[in-house]
Amino acid sequence: MANGMYEQHHSNSRTGPKFVTGAGPWHRGRSSDTDTDREFGSRSRTRSERNYTNGTSHSLSAADVAAPSMEGSLDSAPPISYWSAKRHSSCGNPTPAPPWSPKPISWRHTSSLPTKLKTANAALVLCLNIDVDPPDVVKTSPCAVLECWVDPRSMPSIKALEHIGANLKSQFENLSQKIQYKPILDPSFEDLRKACQQLRKQAKDDAVLFHYNGHGVPKPTSSGELWCFNRTYTQYLPVSLQEIQNWLGSPGVYIWDCSAAGRLLHNFNEFAKRRDEDIKRKHGGQFPEGMLPFAQSLQLAACEGHETLPTCPDLPADMFTSCLTSPIDIAIRHHMLTNKINLDIDGAAHMPGNLKDRRTPLGELNWIFTAITDTIAWTTFSPEIFARLYRSDLLIASLFRNFLLAERLMKGYNCTPHTSPSLPSTNTHPLWATWDLALDACVRQLPDLLAANEAQQNFDGQKVPPYQYVPSSFFADQLTAFEVWISRGGSALTRKGPLSLPSGTEYEGALTAAQTTPLSPNLAASWSSTPHLVPRKPPTQLPIVLQVLLSQPHRLRALILLSQFVDLGPWAVNLVLTIGIFPYISKLLQAPGPDLRPVLIFIWARILAVDSSIQVDLYNNAQGYKYFSKILTMHPSTSSRDVVHTLPNTSEHLAMCTFILASLARDFPKGQHACWEENVFDACVNLLDEADFLLRQWSCLCIAQMWCGSDQGKMLAANRGTQDRLVNLMSDDSAEVRCAALYALGTFMGASGFKLETEGTRGGGGSGGMYDRDERAHFRLEVAVVTGATLVVREDASPMCRKELVVLISCLVKEWRGYFVVCAWIYWEEERKRRHATVYPYVSANADEVSEQAVRNWLVSIPDAGLREESRVLLSSFYTIFVVLLDLSVDPYNEVATQAQTVVDYIMALLLESPFTRLDEASLGSPPLAPINYTNPNHSGVRHDTRDARSRISSGSQQSSPSLSHPTHLVAPPSPSASSIRSDAPPVRPSLSRADTMTSTISNTVSNTVKRTSSFAHALKNLAGGITFPPMEDARTASPTSSVYNHHINGISHHLNDDVPEQVETSRPPSPTFNVAQYASPYSRPVTPTPSEAESSPYLSSSSRSPSLQDDSPQQVHDFRPSDVIEALMEEDMERLRARKRLKRGMNGYNHHYHNSGYGAVPSPSNSSFSVDSVASSVILGLGTGIGIRDVLPLKSTFFDWCTEYFTEPQMRQAEADEPGSIQYNYQIWRQQRNDQVDNETRSQADVASDRRWERTVAHFYGPAHPLNLAFHSFDQHLVASNDTDIITIWDWTRKKRLRSFRNGNPKGTSITSLHIINQNVGGIITTGSADGVVRLYRNYDPVLDPGPVQMVSAFRGLNEIVPIRHGAGVVMDWKQSTGILLVGGDSKVIKTWDAQTEIQGLDMDTASDAPVTSIASDPDSSQIFVAGFGDGWIKVFDRRFEEDEAIVQTHRGHAAWVQNIKPHPTMKYQFLSASVEGEVKLWDLRGRTDQALTTWNLMQDVGLSAFDVHSTAKVFAGSSALTNVRYRAQRLCFQSLVLEHDGPLSQYNISTGLITVPAKINPSPYIPRASSFVFHPSEMLCGVGESDGTIRIIGCNLTN
Repeated sequence: MANGMYEQHHSNSRTGPKFVTGAGPWHRGRSSDTDTDREFGSRSRTRSERNYTNGTSHSLSAADVAAPSMEGSLDSAPPISYWSAKRHSSCGNPTPAPPWSPKPISWRHTSSLPTKLKTANAALVLCLNIDVDPPDVVKTSPCAVLECWVDPRSMPSIKALEHIGANLKSQFENLSQKIQYKPILDPSFEDLRKACQQLRKQAKDDAVLFHYNGHGVPKPTSSGELWCFNRTYTQYLPVSLQEIQNWLGSPGVYIWDCSAAGRLLHNFNEFAKRRDEDIKRKHGGQFPEGMLPFAQSLQLAACEGHETLPTCPDLPADMFTSCLTSPIDIAIRHHMLTNKINLDIDGAAHMPGNLKDRRTPLGELNWIFTAITDTIAWTTFSPEIFARLYRSDLLIASLFRNFLLAERLMKGYNCTPHTSPSLPSTNTHPLWATWDLALDACVRQLPDLLAANEAQQNFDGQKVPPYQYVPSSFFADQLTAFEVWISRGGSALTRKGPLSLPSGTEYEGALTAAQTTPLSPNLAASWSSTPHLVPRKPPTQLPIVLQVLLSQPHRLRALILLSQFVDLGPWAVNLVLTIGIFPYISKLLQAPGPDLRPVLIFIWARILAVDSSIQVDLYNNAQGYKYFSKILTMHPSTSSRDVVHTLPNTSEHLAMCTFILASLARDFPKGQHACWEENVFDACVNLLDEADFLLRQWSCLCIAQMWCGSDQGKMLAANRGTQDRLVNLMSDDSAEVRCAALYALGTFMGASGFKLETEGTRGGGGSGGMYDRDERAHFRLEVAVVTGATLVVREDASPMCRKELVVLISCLVKEWRGYFVVCAWIYWEEERKRRHATVYPYVSANADEVSEQAVRNWLVSIPDAGLREESRVLLSSFYTIFVVLLDLSVDPYNEVATQAQTVVDYIMALLLESPFTRLDEASLGSPPLAPINYTNPNHSGVRHDTRDARSRISSGSQQSSPSLSHPTHLVAPPSPSASSIRSDAPPVRPSLSRADTMTSTISNTVSNTVKRTSSFAHALKNLAGGITFPPMEDARTASPTSSVYNHHINGISHHLNDDVPEQVETSRPPSPTFNVAQYASPYSRPVTPTPSEAESSPYLSSSSRSPSLQDDSPQQVHDFRPSDVIEALMEEDMERLRARKRLKRGMNGYNHHYHNSGYGAVPSPSNSSFSVDSVASSVILGLGTGIGIRDVLPLKSTFFDWCTEYFTEPQMRQAEADEPGSIQYNYQIWRQQRNDQVDNETRSQADVASDRRWERTVAHFYGPAHPLNLAFHSFDQHLVASNDTDIITIWDWTRKKRLRSFRNGNPKGTSITSLHIINQNVGGIITTGSADGVVRLYRNYDPVLDPGPVQMVSAFRGLNEIVPIRHGAGVVMDWKQSTGILLVGGDSKVIKTWDAQTEIQGLDMDTASDAPVTSIASDPDSSQIFVAGFGDGWIKVFDRRFEEDEAIVQTHRGHAAWVQNIKPHPTMKYQFLSASVEGEVKLWDLRGRTDQALTTWNLMQDVGLSAFDVHSTAKVFAGSSALTNVRYRAQRLCFQSLVLEHDGPLSQYNISTGLITVPAKINPSPYIPRASSFVFHPSEMLCGVGESDGTIRIIGCNLTN
């Protein structure tokens, strides 16, 4: 297929096929068809994140500068695709099933199906009346006489009847021996009634089997009556079916073996329907609970109402009963009759052997027959019918399995057996031919078998060798067919149709659920843009594989094939569970053989990932969970034992064991306790140092589930220092491991690890009681855990990790909210003081030092010096966490920000209801002063969305310093606008790294650890005046939205919309695939209290209404100080801890799940109504704080469910994009060939481009004004442009067509200052860096390949320490695809190194300069060397192998002005070109020992340089002239050759800028010192020029003379 693809697109190699691009890296064809790989070898880790499992790095070796290059070393390796793992599309959110996916049915048939049946006993009614023929039957001569294989003529009638009854009982016992069978021989009416009533009494609520043989009585009547006898056997007495129903009740199973049996079946249904209606009428239209309707009874009838039973003399008279109870005997007899085998039928019809012994001929035939009939039923009947008839009761399953044979045989004698419920016909199923073949192979050996048996019996002294029976190859052949199905495309998905998996229920239910469930628009769009692919129809051999598990010789092979099948996905697991594999798999856990361990671990992991309820069965199993715990604890890394059976792919199988045990402990206290008893916890702790990331990840998750809600477990783990081991994993190379460690710490701190959130499993309770620790040590432990994780993860590049951090912080906020209220108040006062100093810089602020004095007084009140220092450090830790939380509330990734906003708003709501609002010095009633000359750039304090307002608060964004007509007017602080960075006012930072913050009273560490934060005042404004708090029924899922309503400040009503002429449209970047962020408001719907309630509650007036800052009435003066409030709130938190520790829990309290209602005297955390007497001053100020605040914390993580999906995804086969022949694979094959062709073509063009003119116009088109950044795709015809604000446009420059246009979402007043396209070999991801320090990544920008919307892949703060500079550079990036390293610098004193594979920060290399970094360029050969240009004209060479403060290895005073750009020489190693805004271009050699440049060009020295670039392969560089107030209509382009022999420019000409008048600003962006853009194509001999009016020109080289 690939060759055809090549030929098809050879003529237009650059355009490419319109295929859907596969997600993830493309890998070359891997030979995985070997028996070892295919049988049971866990899939090689094709996910990019697993590439560093063994500690390998994608970075090139740290060679010397003069080391030989590695050119060509990457040609043989598949291209690495960064930011393409699963976490980048889901961010830890479980993937919902598409609406067209088949809906699984329940497989627990004996317990969950409403029509379940369990047979308790049986009535075997024989009405034969031997020697007397019924009057309505005329028998032929000869005719069928055998009854239960007994000839009544061979013995007296009474003895024959008893013999027949005994044989019938024996035949039924062969089907199921656990049931009591009662033969009722030629009964009278009274005998029949008594027997039936007695059986019903014994059966209780279970089913009764009623088998009726009426061969000696008249046919049933058309009115539904069967016949029995009087006591003297002189009369036939009719018995109505209604009487039978009265005697036997419900439920029941009925077998009608008589002529005209259909009359009984149809009349029984009619009577049952009427009886059910009467029962419903008596019970008010509802059927009594626990009682099965009569219409649900099962019936099997030998023939229709107008048919007569067969009378063939070679067949038994009770042929229907024989088929149901002795199918092998009747099948052999029938086979011998139809195939005319020369044997005595009566003597040879009974095959030698034992039905229960599968090694004998009879046992093997019965085994094959069971497998085939099971398969026929499974492939013909609906899943519900199959489950009800074949998987609910052993006897019923055997009867209906054998009924298939009866239908096949008796239809040949003009009889139509049928059932109720009615079943489709199966007599022509193709598998019957397989049964005939197996039966014939066995029957052909029957003469030799009989002869050998006869010789053994007639032994006369001469030894006769026994005949060796040749076993059937049926099962081996079926396993081979199953293997062929799996390995030859049966696992591939297909469209819904005749070849697809039949669904047990229609898709409408799933579609309705998908429509009513809120999903991400991007996810819905991706579903609509891809074909609805469903699994193929499963192979018919699946039930046969289940039977093979019973055979020791075939068991391992069957298990291996079964593991490959369940690896296909949840639908495959549901199928094998529906068929009934679970009892077999459970029993195999008792097998001692080590050869079954790998495959059993694999299958159990897949089953538990699909159905977690199996945990109960795993626990109740005799061995069960101990099978997996022994494997885990016997491993050398977790045990000191020397002799251990080594598992293949040990790490992956141990990870599966930890997953199985984690699933056992989740939501199941008994399973949790069992894991502790088996020492699973210690084993998991020892596995945290393993090299495999999946094993480390699941060890953390297993630890999380084992101590979730377990006081004793948390206490034991804390004593062993497990929490410190997890904190150390915060720097793990794997983002999944970091998240797993955060998840484990979250459950340690009280987050819910349960799958379903109920009233008792919402989480809370912190780290439990910790009975062996005093309260201060316990307090320090909880704070230390969260602080340690926060300081590391706050700068993690993975939004999934930051999201888990918010969940962890929410647990601490839940338990220690008093401390956070204090921190919020301190922050508020500091913000107010800072703004006061900004507005009135010459007015003393002594009166405003309320917070400093309060903290000082609080510390002084602590008598013990050690305790005082400890309290100061603890408050400092809380303050640090609070500021990080504020920072997370404006995270660039929407889901992280929304969850953090929930926590921040909860704290703020508590602050507004705290005693701080009743202080004499209370300032919470009015927002801080705005700066002098302030003007709100948005003309409004109200926004469509609070998230947008908060997104304006960014790292390094400074508060504006514009004007206000009334400087004394009190307004809430606006969204900080970075446009003020370029204003003339002194820079003001809303940061805490100031000398006049809490340094004097809390700690110097606050300012050192918190470099950036958001405006608390602005956040408070959003809570108090910018959020419509949703009603109770939808408050937990509503997003914060703005509203316009009156709020009261100091008794004065201010309408927030009075001065708003219009609402400005917000700027939103594209959303991720899973945009599932949910905001939970801290407020419920306001409740109007009754007068009595208002009088009885002293707090209702201030806390039960909708949030307001203060009462309208004059403020009451309270006689307490701020330090008293601080002390009371902190003491209130300590009392909450004491209440935890007072709980009387035994040492075996593993089953305690903490929820606030379970604390006895402790009230719900939604209020803090502790009556606390402070030890020092006996104030009770915390009383009533938070009444009416909703209990929205702690947040709940979905990370465990997301990780579980790993075990539902195919692991043994390659991904769709790696499968040869798939669309994605063929596309990537074509793409690589196309890329190679482009490289070859452009390489030859580059040799002549350095001596040709560059003036060929290729294309020009118009877009948004001021395209200041351009980026070409190396292989696709795509050009990405960004303007001076945040608009990104993607163009197809060959067709002059705009493909996409979207906003980057950076704050107003900032710009996109860096633009790159990564992963160009396999597609492309647009990477932007904006002046707020944020790096954002986007995919799906090509609508031809991805019709859905553009999606955000990730977003993180590449620079979190933005330095306010009057003329800054924003964020400058350099991307190196070969190593996956992103260098980020700009308005900062450091250059950060980000590893795209691990998503963690590397070195922070000190720039040793006050000037901003203006450009970064990596050495194309060495992965460790890069060059940076600065705003002061300096050029510095960095080596990442050195320490952070020693990384600068060379410094050049290259230019006298701003370095516009630095680029590596296209052909010469270790040489770079730099250009300044003055138009001077210099060539540098890193190996030189002097500061002198090799060559200098004066490119635009007369007018200045606007943009500069160097071609990556051709020896050409070029630049555009700067615009001035005089020269603005045209711009000069100058192309210069790097060939020193070439004198003068290659091309030099002017192009129009499109400007008619002098622009208001020469440089539209304060961060980019140019008015236009210029960039070379990475491979082709082209360049792009962006002009001020939005014109983009594509100019090419004149390659031909």
